[in-house]
Amino acid sequence: MAKIKRKSADFDEVISDSFSRNLGAKELPLKGRVFMMSIIAITFIAFLILGRLFVIGGFEHAYYKSLASDNVNQEIITLAPRGIIFDRFGKELVKNEAIFNVRLQITDMVKNAEKDAVLNASSNTLGLLKEDLLKLILETDLEKHPDIVIKRDITTKEALDIKSLGIESLYVENGYKRQYKSDSLSHITGFVGWSDSDKEFKGRDGLEAYYDDTLHGQNGKKVVYQDALGETKGAEILSDPVQGNELKTTIDYDFQEYIHGRLLSGLEGLGRTSGAALAIDPRNGEVLALVSLPTFDANKIGDYLEGTNRPLFNRVVSGAYNPGSTIKPVDATAILKEKVVSPDYQIFSPGFIEIPNPYFPDKPSRFLDWRPQGWVDIYSALARSSNVYFYETVGGFEGLKGLGIERLRIYWDKFGFGKPTGIDLPGEVAGFLPSPEEKEKRTGSPWRVGDTYNVAIGQGDISVNLLQLLDAISAVATGGKVYTPHLKMCESNILFDISDMSPELAKVKIGMEDGVNKSYGTSFSLKDLPFKVAAKTGSAQISNNTKTNALFVGFAPSDNPQIAILILVEDAREGSLNAIPVAKDVLKWYYENRLKK
Repeated sequence: MAKIKRKSADFDEVISDSFSRNLGAKELPLKGRVFMMSIIAITFIAFLILGRLFVIGGFEHAYYKSLASDNVNQEIITLAPRGIIFDRFGKELVKNEAIFNVRLQITDMVKNAEKDAVLNASSNTLGLLKEDLLKLILETDLEKHPDIVIKRDITTKEALDIKSLGIESLYVENGYKRQYKSDSLSHITGFVGWSDSDKEFKGRDGLEAYYDDTLHGQNGKKVVYQDALGETKGAEILSDPVQGNELKTTIDYDFQEYIHGRLLSGLEGLGRTSGAALAIDPRNGEVLALVSLPTFDANKIGDYLEGTNRPLFNRVVSGAYNPGSTIKPVDATAILKEKVVSPDYQIFSPGFIEIPNPYFPDKPSRFLDWRPQGWVDIYSALARSSNVYFYETVGGFEGLKGLGIERLRIYWDKFGFGKPTGIDLPGEVAGFLPSPEEKEKRTGSPWRVGDTYNVAIGQGDISVNLLQLLDAISAVATGGKVYTPHLKMCESNILFDISDMSPELAKVKIGMEDGVNKSYGTSFSLKDLPFKVAAKTGSAQISNNTKTNALFVGFAPSDNPQIAILILVEDAREGSLNAIPVAKDVLKWYYENRLKK
């Protein structure tokens, strides 16, 4: 009988089979779809790789070629001078001044083992701290900026000393800095600042910022060719820098200087430091002068970052103020347009009015006039600046139903309050216009007639910027057509047109003229000026009535307006009386130097 030969079993197979049986597992062949999915995945990955190679070799070829070239060669950017800024008569307000800068080629410093020499030179010759320079080097992206400026605007002696050291990686280049004609222009021209990310100057405020794209030139490029060992093989200028475009402004420099000096002396005489002035041609919106005090040196911004009186703050554009009685011409226009009263309707002002107090009946709420005015109509109310007249005609009193807050808000909007004017300067604020709904939501208290009284005389929660306020006065000057205030000499655009109110605006103008021509007018001291002036004064109580801002607005010649001005004295000693002398001298200068034939 033949013996059956048994195949010996491997120990691992036995253990595996036994283990599988115990688990109830079966060995099954792989299905075809598993292989298919694997093939699809591999094919997809292959296509991704091929696609990326195609993009690199095609669309991004130039980029990677440039990157590879940069690893061998050094591209040096030559900063383009910024454009010159001129006043309306061609006087340079901002120009460029030639300076010396010190640059460091970091890769050359490393290759030439000049680190210690560079640090010693920067410390001993340039007065830089070694740790600051090391930090600058470490924070620099060498792929983008292998060549950096370590100090700007060095002296001629420092330039000669650096050159004499013979450090290959440290060299002196010709550069420029902005030269500003006068600090009086600081809030107009603004300033530039160095951008670490872009390695160039950028406009940071004023016209420098708003028109940065215009003033910024086209930088030049120079390439230094090196071999694989880093040895310089030559240099080539790829493009020369192209200076930025010129900017012609509407500013009258001589007038700007005069207003700045006159307002500054007025503030100093009062022991004050803060104020503003604005002059606009109401026929086209051209800004003739814009002053915000205190000013600053645009090349030393770091000295003003912690100023207690906020010298970097542009009060004309970014300040929001209670308009005080300078808002009364707007009230008067609305009162006449809505026929609340006729122009000749008279109201008696004993110096105050009283309304019942629902909480304390024996203590009525009293609202003051700034002095007893007697009987006043709309003309004398504007000339005298009667509070009682506008309390009653706007808020209502006894049998007279006033304009009311809802209709008043409509006219605020028509006169441009509550929205930016669109001046070509950064940082303009819209101001704030209160409403019954907003007050109740914010405070939980309802709107009361006293709130209407307060906003009727430019007090309470209402705030406007100074451009908006002078635009409203310009509407009175022109009969309703107001242009967007602008600093760049260009075609004028209409901001708003309320010419449908021209009959009412004409009557308001008479009241403002009476403020100058009548002996009881608050601007009577301007009567002896050599041309006709229409004006309105205002005093706004601030800081819980502990301080007063003085305001003046007006235009001239009132029969053919060519200039509208605003003067603000913050924390005045005697209210609007402190603004009038400045306004008078400003108007006189303009007549004698610009209007007199």
